[in-house]
Amino acid sequence: MRYHTIRKMDISNGPGVRVSIFFQGCAFHCKNCFNSETWDFEKGKEFTIETIDKVLDLCGEEYIKGLSILGGEPMHPINIEGTTTLAQAFKEKYPNKTLWVWTGFLFEQLEGKDVLNYIDVLVDGQYKDELHDPRLKWKGSSNQRVIDVQKSLKQNKIVITE
Repeated sequence: MRYHTIRKMDISNGPGVRVSIFFQGCAFHCKNCFNSETWDFEKGKEFTIETIDKVLDLCGEEYIKGLSILGGEPMHPINIEGTTTLAQAFKEKYPNKTLWVWTGFLFEQLEGKDVLNYIDVLVDGQYKDELHDPRLKWKGSSNQRVIDVQKSLKQNKIVITE
């Protein structure tokens, strides 16, 4: 598994100042994807325990509100194990900070996956260029959903949030 980049101060991928990691590799190849350089599973840097430690250390700053995981595709079968490991480590160390994840998969396709137990907000659905709207908050196209994962799991139905 590989990652593309880590941003130690990101203000565009979730509320507040956050740490973001962009995983490498995506099979969706959405038209006009904002991050097409992350499509190739062979590029980027190796994702290791040291990578997790680095991300967790960066998240320790008091002004950091949480961690955002994007891609590429963090929920692709090649990446989901690493995503889950990072998500679990983050929530164990920082239970009061939020974890946001962006994926082209739908929430329904991820049901039963352990990773959902650690995610606060999931932005799901593939980017659709014909539905692009720059006024949307946290998502690129109107088909995508911003889901409160923990409420959704408790209520056994999708709960949309802002």
